[in-house]
Amino acid sequence: MSLRKMQVLSWVCLLILCGGSWVFFSWEIAWAVAVGGVISIVSFMLTHQDVARFMKSLDSSEEGQEEKKALKVGKARYIIKFWLRLAIIGLVLLMLIKSGKVNIFGLLVGLSTVVFTITLTTVGAAGRYIISSRR
Repeated sequence: MSLRKMQVLSWVCLLILCGGSWVFFSWEIAWAVAVGGVISIVSFMLTHQDVARFMKSLDSSEEGQEEKKALKVGKARYIIKFWLRLAIIGLVLLMLIKSGKVNIFGLLVGLSTVVFTITLTTVGAAGRYIISSRR
């Protein structure tokens, strides 16, 4: 499964989680699930873009001095962006939790949306592999 399909599946999973939490719990929990899910999915999408750009920069056919220097700059930029994104997410989560406007349980469920999607994808791929090997 491609990462684009996983992103779409993440949005579908988030909608299901939000709907279920609204029906079975409350609007406040559904709101927290939505906030956490949007944060995790957007972070996943941005990380995917950064990794794709970084991997594309590794695909140089020549290994000259300038290419090595550009590769080092690319690595440093990737690492800085990673840590900066992590710090921003941490600050946003801190502000949300300190403000008391989101339910922490719902926020954690929402933040786990991408983990749920990866788990579903892995179980589905393993199931298809096991079924195909039995034939």
